[in-house]
Amino acid sequence: MPHFRNRTAVLVVALTSLLAVGSAMPAVAGEAPIAAEHNPPGDIPDNQVFITYEAPNGATLQVPEGWSRNDTASGAVFSDKYNTVNVDVSPASSAPTVANVTSGDAADLKANGRAVEIADIKQVKLDGGDAVRIDYAVNSEPNAVTSKQIRLEAVRFLIYGEGKLASLDMRAPLGADNVDQWRMMSNSVRVK
Repeated sequence: MPHFRNRTAVLVVALTSLLAVGSAMPAVAGEAPIAAEHNPPGDIPDNQVFITYEAPNGATLQVPEGWSRNDTASGAVFSDKYNTVNVDVSPASSAPTVANVTSGDAADLKANGRAVEIADIKQVKLDGGDAVRIDYAVNSEPNAVTSKQIRLEAVRFLIYGEGKLASLDMRAPLGADNVDQWRMMSNSVRVK
């Protein structure tokens, strides 16, 4: 270690070094705070990454990466907070019609769901083929800790192909803006 005869010289060297480091750092005193990112409850972020899921009975679709997954015998349920995507594939002898969905799936939803209100049942064209779409609202399951429930908006697509029926059920808190993400997921379904 060099020996300095003059303590003032040591102090000048130290201060010069600190000033040089400090001038390289950007000034932050005048920087405006960045607003916190806010997504309403249930909104799937626009930058959400999607991955391909393959159901055990023969269908594929895009689902949100990172959501929890609960496998079933004929598909899976993907969830994140109050958002759910449920895919189920089962054998079927014919394509669904608005009439048989009205008396079948829609009637079952009303009878066994939580305050289900059916808004619309219609035939639609998806990229993967023809489907019947059910738009409805339903109460969520009670929270296991608080027993709180919220109102959910939901859509179910029933897509037929290769002797199978794929059911895609998507739910989110009422008012969530998931139109684009739900459209992308429903159009990604391929029954094999």
